[in-house]
Amino acid sequence: MDLKTLKTFQMIVKYGSFIRAAQEMNYAQSTVTMQIQKLESELGVQLIERGKEIGLTEAGRLFYDQSLQIVKNMEQLQTSLSDLKLGGAGHIRIGVTEPTASYRLPGILRKFVSTYPNIRISVEIANTPVLSERILKGEIDFSLSTAPDIGTDLFFEPLFQEEFVVLMPENHPLAQKEMIVPEDFRGYRLLITAANCPYRRKLEMIMQEKGNVTLDTMEIGSMTALKFYVENGLGIALVPKIMVEPEAKGTTVRKISGSLVQMTFGILCKESAYPFQLASQKLYDYLKQELVSHSELFNISSIKFNEMSQSVNKA
Repeated sequence: MDLKTLKTFQMIVKYGSFIRAAQEMNYAQSTVTMQIQKLESELGVQLIERGKEIGLTEAGRLFYDQSLQIVKNMEQLQTSLSDLKLGGAGHIRIGVTEPTASYRLPGILRKFVSTYPNIRISVEIANTPVLSERILKGEIDFSLSTAPDIGTDLFFEPLFQEEFVVLMPENHPLAQKEMIVPEDFRGYRLLITAANCPYRRKLEMIMQEKGNVTLDTMEIGSMTALKFYVENGLGIALVPKIMVEPEAKGTTVRKISGSLVQMTFGILCKESAYPFQLASQKLYDYLKQELVSHSELFNISSIKFNEMSQSVNKA
């Protein structure tokens, strides 16, 4: 029993004629007759009563009713497999860090899924170390994140640099300055993210370079929550510029000198998974185009961090 035979049987029932069914299927009449004879032989029952008028036996009526859904399901399966082969269907699991998870990705995905409605996407929001581990375990396909630690067997393609600014209450003493330098944080409570957050680690490294400046800090586990704590006067914070456009009521923003507090953002995956295939490649191309178009292109070549690690070790 195959799909063509089921369709032939349904055509015979629809038109009440072997001849008409053969014409519609572009078959010879003998082909249609042999298909039905073979079908009845396989099932071990007579489906069609031959005579001046063609009718269905009781088994034929039962088989016809059931075959309608079978043909529909098989056609849908063929379409799905075709879409999958062409990259128009599939399930993609991605990870993403803040602030892109909340401020950039929703609008990008809305346009993508409207173009490719048969591609299903799962999104996991976490920091880069967690997402790196998930990629290595095969639990997500790739991530939108900062660069991983040197020595990991991952491929990272930089897309842009995340620009940071200082967010503070509008009546804060530092609001009188047009430009903030890291040393200005001394003496004021600085709201920081979790210890394993790459943004915090970068800030701590900068402060050490400036003479191991001691800071009065309050740890806030969520980067997206930082601005709300600033709004309530609990301190100042370094946040990605995209999070404070426009500025919230009662707060003000100042630039920080130089480019020290900037993070490279891009697409991270297993080295063996790049370049991507099928649906993942479509999403990758779309994300790359949209993220770069909304950000200043960071012109740097892609880096294999395992190769960089080897170079460092040889130096």
